[in-house]
Amino acid sequence: MQASTSTPSQPGGQSLYDALADWARTDGLVWIYLLKAIAAALLALGIAMKLDLPQPRTAMTTVFIVMQPQSGPVFAKSFYRICGTLVGLVVMLALIGLFAQQPELFIVSTALWVGLCTAGAARNRNFRSYGFVLAGYTAALIGIPASQHPDGAFMSAMTRVCEISIGILSSGFVSAVVFPQYTGALLRSTVRRRFSSFVDYVSAVLAGRIDRSHVEATNARFVADVVGLEANRSTAVFESPDARMRSGRLARLNTEFMTASTRFHALHQLMNRLHAEGSSATVEALEPYFHEIAPLFAKAGEPVLTAADAAHVSKQLEDYRATLPRRVRATRDALEAQGDARLLDFDTATELFYRFVHEMTEYTATYASLAVDTHSREKWISRYVPKTNLIAAGVSGLRAAIVMTLLGAFWIATAWPSGTNLVLNAAATCALASASPQPARMASQMAMGTVLASFVGMILTFGVFPHIDGFVMLCVVLAPALALGVFLTTRPKYAGLGVGYCIFLCFLAGPDNVVQYNPSGYINDALALVASMAVSAAAFAVLLPPSTPWLRRRLLADLRGGAVQACRARLKGLRNRFESGARDLMFQLAAIAGNDEAQRRDTLRWLFSTLEVGNAALDLRDELATLPAHPQYAAGTTWRIAVDATLEAVSALFERPSEARYRGALASTDVAIAASQAVLQGMFRPEATGAAQRGDTPPREERHQLQRIQSHLHFIRTALIDPQSPLAAYAGSAGAHPGASQGANHAS
Repeated sequence: MQASTSTPSQPGGQSLYDALADWARTDGLVWIYLLKAIAAALLALGIAMKLDLPQPRTAMTTVFIVMQPQSGPVFAKSFYRICGTLVGLVVMLALIGLFAQQPELFIVSTALWVGLCTAGAARNRNFRSYGFVLAGYTAALIGIPASQHPDGAFMSAMTRVCEISIGILSSGFVSAVVFPQYTGALLRSTVRRRFSSFVDYVSAVLAGRIDRSHVEATNARFVADVVGLEANRSTAVFESPDARMRSGRLARLNTEFMTASTRFHALHQLMNRLHAEGSSATVEALEPYFHEIAPLFAKAGEPVLTAADAAHVSKQLEDYRATLPRRVRATRDALEAQGDARLLDFDTATELFYRFVHEMTEYTATYASLAVDTHSREKWISRYVPKTNLIAAGVSGLRAAIVMTLLGAFWIATAWPSGTNLVLNAAATCALASASPQPARMASQMAMGTVLASFVGMILTFGVFPHIDGFVMLCVVLAPALALGVFLTTRPKYAGLGVGYCIFLCFLAGPDNVVQYNPSGYINDALALVASMAVSAAAFAVLLPPSTPWLRRRLLADLRGGAVQACRARLKGLRNRFESGARDLMFQLAAIAGNDEAQRRDTLRWLFSTLEVGNAALDLRDELATLPAHPQYAAGTTWRIAVDATLEAVSALFERPSEARYRGALASTDVAIAASQAVLQGMFRPEATGAAQRGDTPPREERHQLQRIQSHLHFIRTALIDPQSPLAAYAGSAGAHPGASQGANHAS
């Protein structure tokens, strides 16, 4: 009997354990963060009260501005908040000294400073953006109340900085000591998941087991992974020496992933075009190579996931790449003997395939290097370079300046006692909401959260505080009220509501050392807070709102501008700026599109087209820059002039697409392909062209270099005539003959 009863209890116990473990990994983390945030807020409040600072609630408010679930973001936000606070302090003391007796000039200059900082926040990324936000917000927070008493402005500013610093230190201490959650662990899991996902994606595509919608969804996810990994990397360096020792390799890994994914997508798109054009001989010749890739990503038949095992994959890829040139030449010779294959298609596809294998080898080697603390691959200079539209950033700053100027004018005209709160919280709302993809919605939610905080704060201030005594009872009363707001911040749908509630409950009901029971003043302050957010929300909705078509058009123009830069700008560091900038703009456009699938699909198509043509242009320019110093390759030769004309025509097409520019780009590409092919043929028949007279047979590498140049030109042409490309809308009858340029290929 005893045995029979214990047997079923074991599965039940295991089930309970699994349920608890699952809760600890999901909702349990939410409750831990909730308790940590409340503990940090109360700790900051207690320390500020013990030091007898005039407004301990400022320290408590700072906690809810800084606090994050992981320690890295807390440390990063704290660092940039301190920097922003000190900059704002210096600027505001200067403005008070200059305009203490001129309130109009003081308000205008403060509004301009806040607008400038808001524009800087929109221009930058991650927590550098937060530093700009705080430089503007702190200036208003310190300066506007201090401007009412200029003689005590310096002391007021110093005490305010002390209160903010206490909130920052309390947040960092609690985050690091109480059940710490490290960004480094999240970073490791993200890197491992992305590597395995990309390997599975490559294997599935090469095996033909994936449709276009899946390709688009996967690439959209990869874009988000690139941006997210860079954000996590920039915060993880604040956590531990281990993260700092690997920071360069993580940046390199991100760059190499972008390049490898772009190469693979270009290869995939080219093979789709060859299928559509009926180039069966070329496709059949290439397919055996594709089937050989998937087994290289395994070790002893098992998929490789960890960085320690990735070294094996890197070695397999390196060995495979070493055998490719000889095997490809043999396959090409067989195709040339058959006479029915388009050799230019084959050369272009094999060049892309070879480059993809090379990029994948580098990516895997960097991933493998993460298994050790130090490695030579850590020495990496290139970094992720975000891309932001200057006009959009300027509009954000102008909007904030206009809101502050209007509310400041209202304050001066009415002499409203709570006008200081009206103006300084407008600065806070504009700064905090401008970082959101939907700032009008964020500001509206913050207003609703402030309304809720006003009622809760009124109950606490006038109904509860008079009946309690001591700091312990104060904590008991505040904890459940704060818990509601913290819980709301953990729900993305209600995050704005929670932020407004937490911050302004502390502002309204946070007790100071000398508590004032002033119902009329409380109501005036609450009205000022809600009014400032309502005006900010209206400004976001009316003054060139970020979600309107104008911003999408500007960002799309910037995205296409990446291809323009690829054709025209200096080559040094250009590829990294091009790759990261295109993905950063794609991430911004996806946030604007929201759930609009048509917009998201159109943005992805422009991303693919820009990356394909831009990378081909960069490859082409790299080859041109490394040509030997021989008159045959001089810049003034006919074929070089034709290639330069192609780059100029393609850049003009992406700068401002039109049917005429499309036809011009296509015609220029055809001319350049024919001209480069004539030079290549002249190498084998020197007497056929005066430009090719050398007196000797050119080295094999020179011939291969010209073949690569021709392949890059051909790929640009195939990208232009791709019916899936957004450029197809400008094709008209120009793209009706996709095989028009292939006639000469048989002669190569």
